[in-house]
Amino acid sequence: MWKRIDHQPKIKAVDGPQAGQFKELGAAREPAMPHPLELSEFQSFPVFEDISHHIKEVGAQLVKKVNAIFQLDITKEGKTVLQWTIDLKNGSGDMYPGSASLPADTVFTIPEPVFMELVLGKMNPQKAFLAGKFKVSGKVLLGQKLERVFKDWAKF
Repeated sequence: MWKRIDHQPKIKAVDGPQAGQFKELGAAREPAMPHPLELSEFQSFPVFEDISHHIKEVGAQLVKKVNAIFQLDITKEGKTVLQWTIDLKNGSGDMYPGSASLPADTVFTIPEPVFMELVLGKMNPQKAFLAGKFKVSGKVLLGQKLERVFKDWAKF
């Protein structure tokens, strides 16, 4: 028969932590978002600003039609360099830089050149997704609603 041998020392009640028990943490890491002055370096930044203005104007109608929160992670050389959130679920809609404050229904991870081609209508989103040009997590089918938002913006 096997016999259990417990090699852990018994814990004794002491007034405080023992010396060396805790490790001091360093400073917090910088977020993936670049400094605001660097945003103008990205091709997609003016497009995001323009879409944001469009959402502010017709957001209430879009919230009724779309009812979803999208997070767009724009990548460069495999690293996320920009994050934008399109909230078409709450209030009269909103679009803001950074990760979603509420859980996103769909997260798109897209290289910036691919995003520009998609939003300008030069590339078919379904074909690009199937070809592996960008990744989607969450509710994939909501991507079709976001495509309509971009098409409405392009007409505007």
